[in-house]
Amino acid sequence: MRSTQVLALALAPVPLASAINIISSNDDGWAEINIRQLFSTLTSAGHSVVLSAPADNKSGSGMSARDSSTDEAPSNRTDPCQFDSCPADSGPYGSNATDPRLNWVNSYPVTSIAYGIDTLSPQLFDGPPDLAVSGPNVGSNLGLAVYIAGTVGAANYAATTGGIPAIAFSGADGSSTAWDAEVPAYSSIYAELAAKVVERVVSGGTPYLPDDVWLNVNFPSVEGCSTADDFSFVLSRILTALPLTDDDVETCGSTRLPTENDVVGTDGCYVSISVGAADKSDADATSQGVVLEKLGDLLTCLP
Repeated sequence: MRSTQVLALALAPVPLASAINIISSNDDGWAEINIRQLFSTLTSAGHSVVLSAPADNKSGSGMSARDSSTDEAPSNRTDPCQFDSCPADSGPYGSNATDPRLNWVNSYPVTSIAYGIDTLSPQLFDGPPDLAVSGPNVGSNLGLAVYIAGTVGAANYAATTGGIPAIAFSGADGSSTAWDAEVPAYSSIYAELAAKVVERVVSGGTPYLPDDVWLNVNFPSVEGCSTADDFSFVLSRILTALPLTDDDVETCGSTRLPTENDVVGTDGCYVSISVGAADKSDADATSQGVVLEKLGDLLTCLP
């Protein structure tokens, strides 16, 4: 009997050293193909992922919420979910019939990720998640757009209220697409790129990110960039710096980071990664420096 147990242990798959528990949300809806593709990609990489996203498209909802802070819970649905992904009259919350890791909330992105952190994670992870990811959003969230983006709102909430390191992902290409459609090339590439960022963030160990900051990651169009390996990542800032008041970490021979718009607008295949603060402005140079060191040689300089 003992030899059988030893053999079974020897043949059992060895978990990845950097495999973690991840809560996933967005503002395009739980049944949109981008969030499902990222779920599959992260799961295939060995991570445990629980999806908790709005039942419908809630793009542009920012930090809107119907949560415990207002004593107002998500309301019961009367119509089917987005893409007929849940039946009418199915309550305020629901999950995929065959996979309890895929969940919808009849409310906003912030409420959805809060439900994932506070309710689903204790049930399915037996504790809080290690990391929160939001998106990839259908469409870029650059510069001032962060103030109205629900994808960013979910990541911001996770980091600043939930105390969970968080990353918001957005991509320039695509349109709202059902989970069961043929996977577009952009969706696969964006999911692979997001997984690369996640792997680098967690591979160096905890803390994954400084307290109360989150990453805003924007993927450019995949036109002319046929695989994930064609892309390079650049540390950036969300907003144009104000002279004499905004400081950035020194890198690439400069004390001023390029803006997100500068990065994704540069010819080539450049992904912007910005370090956001609690108020959705740019984090300070110290926090930027921690992220710069964490991401290491994943990052490059603009030409």
